[in-house]
Amino acid sequence: MMKTICRYLSPLLIAALVLGSLPAMAAPAGSGLVSTQDALSAEQVRSDRERIHEVLARDDIRDQLVAQGVDPAEVEARVAALSDAEAAQMADQLDQLPAGASVVGALFAVFVILLVTDILGLTNVYPFTR
Repeated sequence: MMKTICRYLSPLLIAALVLGSLPAMAAPAGSGLVSTQDALSAEQVRSDRERIHEVLARDDIRDQLVAQGVDPAEVEARVAALSDAEAAQMADQLDQLPAGASVVGALFAVFVILLVTDILGLTNVYPFTR
């Protein structure tokens, strides 16, 4: 009785396994599996950039940037050009600021980023860097 069940069931299981593995084998050669660490890293980078954009979208921050002669559109472009590590560092600095000093700290962080890109010759915002 058991041999008869196994005789009929074995080919069905083999066929199911082969058909189940076909989509995995049919994937393009360039597409690799995304590891959990890569997915978490991409999510963290996205949340860091959102945090920076939230701070820069505040009216008091924009007013301070304009008061210091910095175009908010240029700041947005520079934030978009930040590497993932730089965005993580900036978001971390924003999170570590005391509650009342967030405006000053955010402006300082933006100033430092603008200054570094100016010194590297990527932009020309501050004339004293040349």
